Amino acid sequence: MDIHPIDPDKREAVLAALEQIERQHDVRVLMACESGSRGWGFSSPDSDYDARFIYVHRQPWYLSVNERTGPGEPQRDVIELPIDDELDISGWDLRKALRLVSKSNPTLSEWLRSPILYRGDMQAIASLREAVETFHSPLGSWWHYFNMATTNHRGYLKGERVRTKKYLYVLRPLLACQWIESDPSPPPMAFETLLDRLLPNGPVRTAIDQLLQVKRRSTEVSDGPRIAAISDYIDEQLQQRSGSAPSLPAGQGDGEALDALFRGMLERHAPR
Repeated sequence: MDIHPIDPDKREAVLAALEQIERQHDVRVLMACESGSRGWGFSSPDSDYDARFIYVHRQPWYLSVNERTGPGEPQRDVIELPIDDELDISGWDLRKALRLVSKSNPTLSEWLRSPILYRGDMQAIASLREAVETFHSPLGSWWHYFNMATTNHRGYLKGERVRTKKYLYVLRPLLACQWIESDPSPPPMAFETLLDRLLPNGPVRTAIDQLLQVKRRSTEVSDGPRIAAISDYIDEQLQQRSGSAPSLPAGQGDGEALDALFRGMLERHAPR
């Protein structure tokens, strides 16, 4: 079973949308990936497509004094298409992406590690991945994932009946926290990679695999009874981490080097 399914027609629709964006906004798309449940590896047959991309303008766009894209229009660093029932497509300008690199943004890090790449300039992707590694803050990323896990746990998994699919939205960031505690590299986006490293076997893994099978073949996983093995595991892991954050480095990076990277990427990858 393909755990990262992409319908060929939807792939073509995403690629066509990216080409239209390049023409309409006079930009070049450097990379485009899947960022949602299809990228994580636990989508349902009716899950939508969350395509995310990084793009770059022509060099003069970055040099305008008043930052205008047109008469009276503020310069934006995000391009978003209207969301429909199946496609959610949006992207960040290269300068915005590099600003987020400097802040060790975990979302951007996940994009660059997505198992589903719609299209990409591999030289640009390699440069961005290297920058992400350099600026990676294990402590900041740990807090990002821990807060995500606790928020979803509090919102959906209390009581004897729970939002069953939300187990996965707590387990993924919780396992990301465990990854960060034992590995200096940013955690992977794919849920199966986290599972295979941190929960390779045992009753909790068996219960999660059973839940994944239901999620992947069902159009919707609604409320259901509490799954004891998973709930007890989550409760135990959150409780262990509720007192304080582990001792982790905060991360560091050279801002001047990031400026140099930006200028170099503009020279190599901006539209001519």
